[in-house]
Amino acid sequence: MSMINEMIRSLLEEPDMIAALGNVSACINEMYDRLNWAGFYLVKNGELVLGPFQGKTACTHISFQAGVCGACYREKAVQRVDNVLERKDHIACDSASRSELCVPVIVNGECVAEIDLDSPEFCRFTEKEEKEMLQAARDISEAWLKHQW
Repeated sequence: MSMINEMIRSLLEEPDMIAALGNVSACINEMYDRLNWAGFYLVKNGELVLGPFQGKTACTHISFQAGVCGACYREKAVQRVDNVLERKDHIACDSASRSELCVPVIVNGECVAEIDLDSPEFCRFTEKEEKEMLQAARDISEAWLKHQW
């Protein structure tokens, strides 16, 4: 297991969801270089709602039909976008973003949250970060059930 996944797993021992995910977003932001945003969107009331994050002010509400995050929700699959400028439906919360990695957190077959990472560099995210964030999503799912978030 990678160092970042070990750290994330230990942070998820915290029973309060906001506190745990706040520290997880800080951990990701500290461990990965060349990011301009690292955080979460939570599924609430039929849309994605901003959760704990590190970075500039972000979109508060995102439709399931919009952007990279919406595609992640609809497909329940990782969205690794090397050039967000090529996506017609990209939501530019930070106009400096050039690449994005969005990973669904699945609990009992339903997407309940997403890990969302943005970078000001094209092609920033590799298979390594994708695998690490998939593991983080699995660990968050386990914590979700354990702590009854």
